[in-house]
Amino acid sequence: MATTTSINGKEIFELLRDDIVAIEEQFGRDTVSNVAAITEIGEYLRAGGGKRIRPALLLLSAKLLGYKGEGAIRLASVVEIIHTATLVHDDIIDEAELRRGRPAANTQWGNSMCVLAGDWLYMQAFRIAVQERNFRILDVLIELTQQMVEGELLQMEKLGKPISLDEHLDLIYRKTACLFSVSMRVGGILGGATEEEEEQLGIYGRQLGLAFQIVDDVLDLTASESILGKPVASDLREGKATMSVIHAMERCTAAERRQIETILTERAFNGVTHEDILTILHRYGSLDFATQEATRYAESARNAICTFPDSEIKRALLWAPDFVVAREK
Repeated sequence: MATTTSINGKEIFELLRDDIVAIEEQFGRDTVSNVAAITEIGEYLRAGGGKRIRPALLLLSAKLLGYKGEGAIRLASVVEIIHTATLVHDDIIDEAELRRGRPAANTQWGNSMCVLAGDWLYMQAFRIAVQERNFRILDVLIELTQQMVEGELLQMEKLGKPISLDEHLDLIYRKTACLFSVSMRVGGILGGATEEEEEQLGIYGRQLGLAFQIVDDVLDLTASESILGKPVASDLREGKATMSVIHAMERCTAAERRQIETILTERAFNGVTHEDILTILHRYGSLDFATQEATRYAESARNAICTFPDSEIKRALLWAPDFVVAREK
């Protein structure tokens, strides 16, 4: 058996370059509507960019199993449309003003129009998915959207409140990791994966998605606004307790806990600064704890696909967790 060697991000891009271009073109076609506002919003969101990690995972998963058909491009566009729809609804719920360094769509078109545009994107994603005539794929996508909506509702119930680490992990699975997992599973289904292979691919996506969101939450607290493309500590301002904050609250003094709870309940830094919170997090090693957990989930993702035969595609998937943990935005 050949030895698995490393592969870097540039090499992954080369592996998927033509496919990513095709997905962008497909995404552009798929978000055109007879209603001009929907087309304008869809194009605005597409032009905002993004890492396109989810469609890339679907492509890599399908290629890992030798799939060569055109369905991977269509379904990669589907998962990115679903992701985009969730961002539209998230920004409305969170009353966000910025997304990826640009005004959020709801600040340009208003909440009512963007809610409906988000709904249209969901329905459009399923209309395209139906073209594959694969009930297994539809089942997986329906389960995904239910999980994501339930996650949003659960998060709304818990806003402004301290939550346990288990509750937090359930939330980030539903809101983020589930889509990573489904992207891998759909690629596997296209490639004719066995039940065991589909499960392995799904575990890879789940663990990678958890690592991704944990890192995202750490960056929300530690990166600059210019890098994030949105205000620093947005999660705290929105009443969301993330992993490092939960870790600190379980260990800090009563006075320090009150400082954190003040921000969560008031959803503002009134009398407590961002630096105050960072001091508490550093004091209890909470940011390091979250980073170590992300690394642990990333390693678990790698382990999930270790039994697949060595190939360029497998090497790309083995490298992806390193990218997720080491990224700075």
